[in-house]
Order: sequence, then structure tokens, then C-alpha cells
Amino acid sequence: AMLDPDSGLSLTIARIVQRLKGSSLHSQLERQARVSLHKPEIKLESLKEDIKDFLKTSGWEKKLQNAVYSELNVFPSPCHPAAPAEHMKEPLAYMRKAQGSWEKRILKSLNSMCTELSIPLAQKRPVNEQKELLNKWNEMGTDEPDLSLFRPVYAPKDFLEVLMNLRNPNYENGEQPSFRNHLGLIQVPLKVKDIPELKEDFSELGLNIGQLGIDDSAQVPPEFFENEHVRVGQKVLAEQDSAAAQQYVRQGCPTALRADLWALILNISNQPEDILYYEQLKSNVIQHDLLVDSLIYKDVKLTASNDDYYFVFEDYLYQVLLCFSRDTSVLEHFTYSSATPPKSYIRGKLGMEEYAVFYPPNVNYNSFILSVAPLCFLYHEPSKLYQIFREMYVRFFFRLHSISSHPSGIVSLCLLFETLLQTHLPQLFYHLREIGAQPLRISFKWMVRAFSGYLATDQLLLLWDRILGYNSLEILAVLAAAVFAFRAVNLMEVTSLAAAE
Repeated sequence: AMLDPDSGLSLTIARIVQRLKGSSLHSQLERQARVSLHKPEIKLESLKEDIKDFLKTSGWEKKLQNAVYSELNVFPSPCHPAAPAEHMKEPLAYMRKAQGSWEKRILKSLNSMCTELSIPLAQKRPVNEQKELLNKWNEMGTDEPDLSLFRPVYAPKDFLEVLMNLRNPNYENGEQPSFRNHLGLIQVPLKVKDIPELKEDFSELGLNIGQLGIDDSAQVPPEFFENEHVRVGQKVLAEQDSAAAQQYVRQGCPTALRADLWALILNISNQPEDILYYEQLKSNVIQHDLLVDSLIYKDVKLTASNDDYYFVFEDYLYQVLLCFSRDTSVLEHFTYSSATPPKSYIRGKLGMEEYAVFYPPNVNYNSFILSVAPLCFLYHEPSKLYQIFREMYVRFFFRLHSISSHPSGIVSLCLLFETLLQTHLPQLFYHLREIGAQPLRISFKWMVRAFSGYLATDQLLLLWDRILGYNSLEILAVLAAAVFAFRAVNLMEVTSLAAAE
């Protein structure tokens, strides 16, 4: 049942107040208010108003607005109070079930690896190993452990197979006629946007609006648009307003301002307590050895070390990913994600809840590496790089690895891609399907990695500007379809999947 707008709003307000109460911003505001009592302009008879004015003029109100805006961007709109909790995670039961069995499969794969190699999921490092790791923290890339026995937990094509087998049980017998003509690999009826709806949503990408990184052939001298855009960007930064920054980056970010604008949109300020938190994660890495450490190591070696752009960031990648694998605050996103945090039990205590440990927040390391690497171009301080990545993950990237009906979820993106292609380039779609080169088999890995590793970094960052600007991953499906449209003439000539690739 839909809520009437007023009670929905008050629910949202109550939830945001609740969430901000425990935050460091709340205690900073209290401290500032207390400090202001000693100021001559604060009068006892107009105390409340004077303190409010002080917080406004001293910039604290802006910080509070940004925090509220950030909450609104991350959390879903409130359900009906009577709705069960799992509906907030994912309203469709068959999606929840599919996600659950996919998680079991991943954990089974991890556990069988432990048994095969007879190593525990987690153990304390001996003191001498701790010292050694601490000493080489900034040059972990020089290590060459033998990891030939470790295998990736799964590949994108395994995940695609699972998505292709998804079915809505209610449609099994009486197929809806409107959906029967979808000839793609994804066979679940989710509502995805058509071109007119996308045009409306992505109106700032219209051909009559300047885009950074493309408009060098326009009628207006490109430097004119660029200089003006940079000037506006500096103004947005000076204002320190998250909402304005989010609107601004829809036309692309000037390279020099991107790091600061993204941090503003994601509401990351790298306070002393954030740096401290990162240091705690680091000491956890130093003290405990997890099975995933070896998987992360192997993936970084395979992915980054062979990449002309990213190999220089190898050490950063280890630091961020090893810390991420131990960050329990990431577990919070499971309240609005269809996923459940993976649990493992201490050896010999299977099924005894008090011995359960949440074992790493997520397991798809391969695409993690590619989602951290581009950020290394923007942030050179590990704790800030870490916070930006974590925020990008809990806002966006986790949706690419979990099964859900969310419009930015990977299932919807696959369906949107296939629908766009089938509707707008039907001949190309049929041709590729006939020769056994279903378009999604080619574009799936682009989307699941948010195009990282497939686009040059400067182009990738311009694409991610739009993800942040629209607070949505739908642009990935639109770009994937556009690439096919761009190559349509050549693709009509090919006769095999390999040739199409």
C-alpha cells in the first residue's frame, strides 16, 4: 500500500534524524552550539534563534543539509510501516530467493577452497609476520607469494548464467503476451524505461547542452564552454552544496575539480575520526590473515599488474581492498540491499550463532579492483581514497553484483540494454541472436564492471561523473546499447560470437 505523502515524509524525517543522531556531525553541532553561548551576539531572550543564525552563518547548516541529502540519496523511500523488513531489501520474493542461493554458492566455493588447501578462513598472524607486513605496507606489490592453487570465486559469465535462469513463478503458465516477444537472455518481466522516459530523465545529456570531453567540435569555440563550465564548477565548490554539485557533474567534471566535487557529492570530508577508522582497519589487516587476502592478492596481480594504466597503483589497491574486506560498517548497506552479509562459523562451531563471524562483506573481488583503480588517479591519500571507494560501493557498485529488481540493479540493466537494442536496432539484434552472439554475452562484462578496464581512464571518469550526477547506473545500459549502435554496420557483417567480440 502506498503511504499518503505526509506520513511518508514524516517517516523519512524520523529515520534521517535517527541516523544522524549517532553521527560525528551531531556531536560537532552540539559542540558548536555550546561554544556559541560565549559569543556576545547570542542573547538569552532570543537564544534559540541566535544559535540557529550562528550555525547558518558559520557554515554548519550547509554541512547538515549535505548530510541529509546524502542520506536521501542512499536510502530507499520508506515502505509502509506494516511491510516486513525484507521488503525494504527487495520486494520480489523470487529475487530474494535467487540472491540467497547465489550467495550460498559463493560461500560453498570459498569453503571448499579452504578444505582443499587446508587453510582456515581467518587466523591471527604470528607476531613476526605482523612486523614484516607493517614494514612493507607501502610496497606490498614486491611480494611474490605462490598463489597458483587459489582460483577466482566466480567469473562474470557464471553470474550471467544465473541471471539468464531467473524466472518469475507467477508467469510460468499464463505468459504475458507483452513480455513474450522479448528475445533477449533475460526472461523476467521488470519495468524498464523506454527512450522517451530516458530522454526526460537524462535531459542534461541532450544534444543541445554542452558536455565536457565531447564538445570540441561545436559551433561555440570549445574553450568558451570549458572556461565557463570551470568557472561555475569553482563556484559550486565554494558554496559546498552537495545537491548543486550533483546537478553540475551531469555535464562532466573538469579534471582539476573532479576529486573535490565527487567528495562533496558523496559527503566525504576525511575528518580526523575517519582517518583513525582507516588506521583501525589497517591494524586489523596486520593482525589477522583472511583467506580472501590471497584472493585479493591474486586478482590484483592478474588485473592491475598487467594493465598499463593501473600497475603503478598496485600498492594502493592492496591497501584499500584488504581494509575493505574487514570493514563491518559496510554491512549497514545490507539493510537496503537484496543481499545478506555472508556468515561463517569458527571451526567446529557450525550453526552456533555466538560463534558466527560476518565473513568479508563481499566476495566479488575481481570487479572491485577495477572499481578502485580509476579512483587512484583522483585521490592519493589512502584514507580518503578508501572512504570514496567505500561510499561508491555502498551507493552504486554493490548493485552490479547482487540479484534484485532495483532499476540500477544488474538484472534491470541487462533488460534495459536488451530492450533498447531489440526496439531500436531490431535487425542487428536478430542477426546477432541468429549467429549465436547474443549481444548481452558481449556487453555483460562491461556493465558488471561499470566499464572499468574497457574505457580509457579519462573517458571512464566522464562516465562515472554521470553515475554520480544522476544517482543511477542506468547510464551503463544506455552506453552499452550505444556502442552496439555505433558499430552496427560492422556487426551486421560478422558471422560468429568471436568476430562480434
